[in-house]
Amino acid sequence: MARKIITAIDVGSSKVTTVISAVDDSDQATVIGVCSHPSKGIKKGVVVNIEEAMNSVSESVTAAERMAGVTASDVYVSINGEQIASLNNKGVVAVSSSEITIDDTYRAIENARTLSLPDTLNPIHIIPREFVVDNQGGIKYPIGMTGNRLEVETHIITAPNSYWRNIKKCVEQLGFNVYDVVFTGWASSLAVLTETEKELGVALLDIGAGTTSITIFEEGSISYSGCVPLGGWHITSDLAIGLQVTLEEAEKIKVNMENLMNDKVPMNTSEDKTPALLRKSQNEETEKKKDKVDDLVDVTGLGVKSQQGVSKSFMKQIVEARLEEGFEMVKESVSKSGYNIGMPAGVVVTGGTALLKEVTKIGQQVFDVPCRVGYPSGLSGMVEEISDPSYSAAQGLVKYAMDDESDAASSPKGAAIGNLGGVVTKVVTWVKSLLP
Repeated sequence: MARKIITAIDVGSSKVTTVISAVDDSDQATVIGVCSHPSKGIKKGVVVNIEEAMNSVSESVTAAERMAGVTASDVYVSINGEQIASLNNKGVVAVSSSEITIDDTYRAIENARTLSLPDTLNPIHIIPREFVVDNQGGIKYPIGMTGNRLEVETHIITAPNSYWRNIKKCVEQLGFNVYDVVFTGWASSLAVLTETEKELGVALLDIGAGTTSITIFEEGSISYSGCVPLGGWHITSDLAIGLQVTLEEAEKIKVNMENLMNDKVPMNTSEDKTPALLRKSQNEETEKKKDKVDDLVDVTGLGVKSQQGVSKSFMKQIVEARLEEGFEMVKESVSKSGYNIGMPAGVVVTGGTALLKEVTKIGQQVFDVPCRVGYPSGLSGMVEEISDPSYSAAQGLVKYAMDDESDAASSPKGAAIGNLGGVVTKVVTWVKSLLP
């Protein structure tokens, strides 16, 4: 049997990551090609220059194809942006026969998607949360049950038409077929969160360069999705202003911040031939300056030319202040939607900014719940380059695609699935994931 090839493209504000995986007969995905290329034409998750964005995607995919030795065709692409929003809606249908079938669940979900949305918005995900059969709620797998009335509660993620059309255009003009467009936060949750966390209730923050994606789970199902326009680039900007360095130098300082904070200023260990009385006076003066000297760290080794040394405490203060501001913005955004980000299983932070020192400490202080850094897992092969939190969405796209394509191949409605956005396969995937 020929192996299936999955191509995932995570289009971010700072980089475009392409991951090509081969799926064997046992449904194990092995990464055979990967490339992360700096992105241009993307700002805060949104395409602002199609030509530059196309070039970034092309460079990333071409390098990954060369590494994998295959040519990509159907691809899965991430989508993000400030105006990503969500809502929960119900759909109700009469069961066609005494036994509930997959067709009944499909009709119920189709009914749930018939809601009034502005013409500028497009539902990119319709995710089943819970089924109700003849007023009996809490049902996770209704297929095969007996009943007359089937109700489904769905989580619908929407995006402006311009968002997903421009993302698709960038990829399709390169000759690829966009099989599905996936919200970054939803993709990251598939690679980072555990089933126990989802069941208890957990919030995931994917902090990228320009945006922070938010997903909240309750009782095993997603209940809230959103995005705020604040990310790692804003920390870089603050460091550049505060430390009086260029943006490129500030980014180097930010990326290497943990190492800089742990390093000590080298001390002169050569033999001291200063007379005793003079040496005593010098030592007293040194003690007065010791705290100030210890607070400085040499950054010239990073290629920083604007400054020789920077203050550790000032650098830490800048980063923590911006992190706190971002977390407060997330908290306010979620609260306005009627949800609480302080879930029982805490908050999981992923994305490139999650690697910053003290990020979990600040998160715990702001949200008043446990906070951990989420690392992606579940793939094998060439995963060394995509094993840190900045690649959670890329790995999540592959896992999303595995479920989507696996069920599309086995579903009798396979031909219609692509045209309908994979709704049926997502139902099958969701209910199967709930089985013991």
